[in-house]
Amino acid sequence: MRNYIDLTDIVYIATAQDEEIKRSRLKEKDVLLTITGSYGKSAVVPRSLIDANINQHSVKITLKENINPYFLSTFLNSKYGKFQSDKNIVGITRPALDYEAIKNFIIPNAPKKFQSHIETIILESEKTNIQSQQLYRQAEELLLENIGLKNFKPSQENKNIKTLKESFLKTARLDAEYYQPKYEEIITKVKEKKFELLGNLVKIEKSIEPGSDAYSEDGVPFVRVSDYNKFGILKPEKCLSQIFCKENKSLIEKLYPKKETILFSKDGSVGIAYMLLNDIEAVTSGAILHLIVKNKKVILPEYLTLVLNSQIIQQQAERDAGGSVIAHWLVNEIQKAVIPLIDHKIQTEIADLVNKSFALRQESEKLLEQAEKSVEEKIENSKQF
Repeated sequence: MRNYIDLTDIVYIATAQDEEIKRSRLKEKDVLLTITGSYGKSAVVPRSLIDANINQHSVKITLKENINPYFLSTFLNSKYGKFQSDKNIVGITRPALDYEAIKNFIIPNAPKKFQSHIETIILESEKTNIQSQQLYRQAEELLLENIGLKNFKPSQENKNIKTLKESFLKTARLDAEYYQPKYEEIITKVKEKKFELLGNLVKIEKSIEPGSDAYSEDGVPFVRVSDYNKFGILKPEKCLSQIFCKENKSLIEKLYPKKETILFSKDGSVGIAYMLLNDIEAVTSGAILHLIVKNKKVILPEYLTLVLNSQIIQQQAERDAGGSVIAHWLVNEIQKAVIPLIDHKIQTEIADLVNKSFALRQESEKLLEQAEKSVEEKIENSKQF
């Protein structure tokens, strides 16, 4: 959440629970600030989230009339806002922003005209981001339509009857959840048309897990599962120290992912796929696999990435990685994931929609950066601040 609220993992609560935590209900143009995890990120509440609730990981800020909420959220996301967040962190293993300290944050009293200018930039960014989301949804709908899953609703039945030969002797799994009908149904549906196993379509490369001793505040960015999503890589919270990188120079350089490599998580939040738009000088954790398409004439990386993030693969990941406290999808199981293959012309249409979506998303991000930079320059160039 950096001047944008991600609704990917939104959940719903009962009316009774909503009444119990009514103090957390949101109003339009409240300002939210994260206080745990990726703390210090801020966004303005849009009209669509009026009366929604927030959990303990964020706080809401209700403003007086003399400050623009878009200006405030942009300031909090800027280096000067982040500095104040960093300065007021408590805890070591699970750092969190001191709730009471937020009240004492110093906020610049910028001219109203300038604050309105920042609002205009942020709203343009939001508009561009919405256009990006619309194109991405079009790509998802085109995918589902062409594999016969557009109106597919998995079974809610939670029991299945299997013989020993059909279950344990075939899969080596005894956990009942693995055999839920919904998993079989989606795979059966995909197999009604042309398909291939993931291992036959990509080369799978592994990264490393250097250990916390190799971490540093600067050096080579170290991308963990929490540092990326299907839309891109966030700024990694950890780096590999210069000493570690120097001692392992040849290995580190080999681990730099190339353009069109698909990052795919196998541990923790399994099944997150993101295709790199450019080569990057960063190292990913051992929990992230590098998938490299063998033949683009068979399957395009953009199309495959969309499939990997769809319910088709998410259901297979949920089935295979279940049965343990921390989800872990074995590489040999990932290789057996069923991938639908559609006409290459349709794949190209999907890839075009995805690429246009990502281009708009990048444009939206640049606008946010422009707004933050404007606030920082205003502070640096004004005697008032």
